[in-house]
Amino acid sequence: MVFNSNIMIWKTNLAAQRAWRSLMLRLNSSAAGLCSGPVSWDRSDELSTASAEKPPHTPVMLKEVLHYLDIQPAQVVLDMTFGGGGHTKAILNTVPEVTVLALDRDPTAIALAQQLAKEYSGRLKPLLSRFSELEALLSNMNIKPGSIDAVLLDAGCSSMQMDQAERGFSLSKDGPLDMRMDGERYPDMPCAADVVNTLDQQALASILSAYGEERHARKIASAIVEARRVNPITRTQQLASVVAGAFPASIVYARKDRLHRRAHVATKTFQALRIFVNDELNELHAGLCTARSALKPGGRLCVITFHSLEDRLVKRFLQGHDLSNFDQYHFSQNKRDSRKEKLVDENKECNKSSYWFPIQRKVVTPEKDDVRENPRGRSAKLRIALRQ
Repeated sequence: MVFNSNIMIWKTNLAAQRAWRSLMLRLNSSAAGLCSGPVSWDRSDELSTASAEKPPHTPVMLKEVLHYLDIQPAQVVLDMTFGGGGHTKAILNTVPEVTVLALDRDPTAIALAQQLAKEYSGRLKPLLSRFSELEALLSNMNIKPGSIDAVLLDAGCSSMQMDQAERGFSLSKDGPLDMRMDGERYPDMPCAADVVNTLDQQALASILSAYGEERHARKIASAIVEARRVNPITRTQQLASVVAGAFPASIVYARKDRLHRRAHVATKTFQALRIFVNDELNELHAGLCTARSALKPGGRLCVITFHSLEDRLVKRFLQGHDLSNFDQYHFSQNKRDSRKEKLVDENKECNKSSYWFPIQRKVVTPEKDDVRENPRGRSAKLRIALRQ
């Protein structure tokens, strides 16, 4: 099977670019990848909840999103990450005669949106697309630039994707090591199993360091290479065990999340692989550019991110930084970068953007009660800007 190297645009990190080229060359020289061919999973669990009173996931910072978007009756809203539909449903139920364009790259989410659309008589329009494909899709729908009143972008992985073991996103649920957000749309697209079983140790370490901000990237990459010499790594919990095996037993759950709960040592490895496989940072940048083009002057943009790589990208975009050449930017944080970023933040001229006016200068985070109710949203950060 020949893997299409144009399926995904270039990675945001030079080492990741080289890793991606290497992956495509090796997969093209083999018969097929470990996740090649259509991937089938049961969608009945998600779809059965479409008409339920409670959405299949709890939307993050719903109260804040509705407040800052300030949607008025009969306006047009673009929800760029429909997911389980929590934000979209709240918008439709709260604002009369509003129209929501509901975008998602995941066919499972769009199937849910199509079922939900039946309840809102033309007010909900599902769109199956990546961020990088959206501008062309809107043009084909005769939706002109500067015609959208509000945009919501809720980045990262949806609860539905995390909860379904067959998708391979969660290290706590055993399933195939897949992690492709597009699901069945691109059967030739390499999956996480292809990455861990194909790339050399240096390339794996680069991915874990760049996208997982993993301090022990080399140690973990070495453990992966040693383990796959015995058997291919094709399951989520198999990979989690390999990573855990690189550390003493006392270290496996030594890390803690923002709620001071113990986190598995493989958490950052899974994050890095997911970002790499789905080209998430480049897609996020493409989505922000499309939002900028689609919004009317005075239109509002709300962006929710869940890790520091996403948040720093969004912050710099809204400040007006030119991110067109991602090779110049590495979004991992270190002490030197922290000092530079503080100097930039202190210089107001550097933060001026001809496109955006910050409605809320400080990032908005979930309230304690919201985190207790929805622990998955504990790391969420909301940034809001007005299109000028």
